[in-house]
Amino acid sequence: MPAVPSSPPLVLLPGMNCSARLWGPAGAGALHPVLDRPTLDDQVEALLDALPGRFALGGLSLGGIVAMALTRRAPDRVAGLCLMATNARPPAPAQRDGWDAALTRLDDGAPARALQPLELLLHDRSHDDTALRMADEVGERRLAAQLRLQGSRVDERPALPAVAVPTLVLAGAHDRLCPVDRHTEIAGLVPGARLHVLPGAGHLLPVEAPDTVATLVAGWTATVHARERARAAGRH
Repeated sequence: MPAVPSSPPLVLLPGMNCSARLWGPAGAGALHPVLDRPTLDDQVEALLDALPGRFALGGLSLGGIVAMALTRRAPDRVAGLCLMATNARPPAPAQRDGWDAALTRLDDGAPARALQPLELLLHDRSHDDTALRMADEVGERRLAAQLRLQGSRVDERPALPAVAVPTLVLAGAHDRLCPVDRHTEIAGLVPGARLHVLPGAGHLLPVEAPDTVATLVAGWTATVHARERARAAGRH
């Protein structure tokens, strides 16, 4: 009998100024690449060079944007897609102005933690320390690259109807950076996508609702693995 295929690994891409600490229990056993390239194309290329041949891919915020770009660029590499607290639209002028201002602050010597907009990231401010510790772990050089990467984003919406893998979309009901309607839009464009809105969470979903996110991610990965087994069986 043919060998049973191994399950594709889970790859989780963090948001801007976030480290692997973001993921909590949802990140157990996952691969945690960093985002450290100054353009979207460079970042996708670096990930494709470094990651296994096929994987389940999740990302939050900027990580979700990179995940959409990677799926568009190399759909054969992605076994499943999980998008959290993110936005498929191209940058707005006000966003570009904000990223430029943040780069100027970094050039003037501000630490990465000083650029962590806690009031926008968290609905429950008891998690401030986690967000600040993540910024310390990212550091100024990597944050500067991420701010430049943000400016190279494109409109991912035209490619979303071609996504043909199990897709989970998670939104925080109180997300002030990527509101629920951005996720409704994504879920409406990806065939068969499942949308969950977490009622007590803001932007940093895995920090504010770690157990709920872990449960939802586990259910999604189980679906991905089942589909991969069926896919492999169909080839024999």
